[in-house]
Amino acid sequence: MFLGGAITEYISWPWVFYVNIPIALVALAAIPTLMPAAAPRRGSLDLAGALTVTTGLAATVYAIVRASEVGWGSAQTLLVLAGAGALLALFLTIQARRHEPLVRLGIFRVPNLAAANVAQLLLGAAWIPMWFFLNLYLQQVLGYTAFPSGAALLPMTVLIMIGMIVLAPRAIARFGPKAMTVTGLAVLAVGMAGLSLIRAGGNFWVDVLPASLVAALGMSLAFIPSLGTAISSARPEEGGLASGIVNTSYQVGSALGLAAMTALAASRGADQLGNLPNLTNGFSAAFTGAAVIAAAGAVLAAVTLRSPRSAPSSPASGPGSAPAAAG
Repeated sequence: MFLGGAITEYISWPWVFYVNIPIALVALAAIPTLMPAAAPRRGSLDLAGALTVTTGLAATVYAIVRASEVGWGSAQTLLVLAGAGALLALFLTIQARRHEPLVRLGIFRVPNLAAANVAQLLLGAAWIPMWFFLNLYLQQVLGYTAFPSGAALLPMTVLIMIGMIVLAPRAIARFGPKAMTVTGLAVLAVGMAGLSLIRAGGNFWVDVLPASLVAALGMSLAFIPSLGTAISSARPEEGGLASGIVNTSYQVGSALGLAAMTALAASRGADQLGNLPNLTNGFSAAFTGAAVIAAAGAVLAAVTLRSPRSAPSSPASGPGSAPAAAG
């Protein structure tokens, strides 16, 4: 987030996309050395399953994003949602009938896997909107330019890194992944509730920093245990499938949460540029909605997650970089 602000301020905003290219090239170059070799196995590619699930999820997000402009009861919204539902139903049918499906449906009957994926979905739905609306508040209400607004989020980024690398593994080892997932989501909800108190005449030190650090602490405590639980619940040979499912859950939750909170914020005045009180009210509503989502995630995690015999205790159990996924 900090580099994004610096790039936008001093180069040009499209470069926030281009900067990923050298990172991807470095990752590709490192694969032969760092990735363990595995015995090859012949199989088939489930193109129909991949096409239907990708198109169905994309249509769902598109319908929600557009609903704030065309109306939730409009023919466009209803038709696109119906088409998305049909595509996802077709995907499930294909998976049930294929000998080698993209997603073996029986994997969702594995204890904790479905519950951990729901926790990740709601975590993304609450967390990602916060970054978006906090940036808007800093720039459109407090008057920050791109670089200072990116720098204002640096304390959160540092705390997330420390939390995920140092605090979360130790807390999981002592209290278990279920307790930390529930606690993290609850703390995230408290941080979001604090951000909902932002003022049109506020400042960074009072309205942003304290609540944002609480939210960052909650995120760092919830992300690693829910991610590790989802992956470790599957059989070793299905670790890649479990990793793909949980990453998809987080990303879909992020997209749906951002779309829903954008619609909520716009309904409360966030689309009225220049009107600081209305802008603030809209952004506050989005933070409140995110707090409700995080609180719902904490409740569901408390009810549905089981305490495993052995708890995942390292960020290495996840499928990728935790800070990158979280930010």
